[in-house]
Amino acid sequence: MADDPTTPVDLMRALTRAERLLARRVGVVLTAEGLTVEAWRVLCRLADGQGHPMSEVSTEESLPPGTLTKIVDQLVDQNLVHRRIDPFDRRRIRAYLTPRGRREHERIDALVRAELAGIIDDATLTGQLVDLVARLDPRRLPVRAG
Repeated sequence: MADDPTTPVDLMRALTRAERLLARRVGVVLTAEGLTVEAWRVLCRLADGQGHPMSEVSTEESLPPGTLTKIVDQLVDQNLVHRRIDPFDRRRIRAYLTPRGRREHERIDALVRAELAGIIDDATLTGQLVDLVARLDPRRLPVRAG
């Protein structure tokens, strides 16, 4: 593979490899904390405090609905997440972090950031990746850097 991805397949390979290496590295930290990478992504999605419909979390975190339900069930059992009926559309369920979930998210986020120090603080790279996501699928919600 070229150091500078110039073809679509080079770009796909580089992004896939980077995602796998990053997930493996973060996974070591998360496993020690009793979380999976997928559960961590759900906690991060909910960390803004707004509560998110399960369908949105499923789409934005690329998790099949059944898998997301199992993950959220586990997070509920750990008292990290709770569900509420959407006040605007009673057919929808929103997921939120519990106070304990917020504390755990902040604590584990610090561990993950320490593990990735020197990697994720490259604002140019992160900005380019966020830009790429927006160009590839402009209908998706904006990806929050950091």
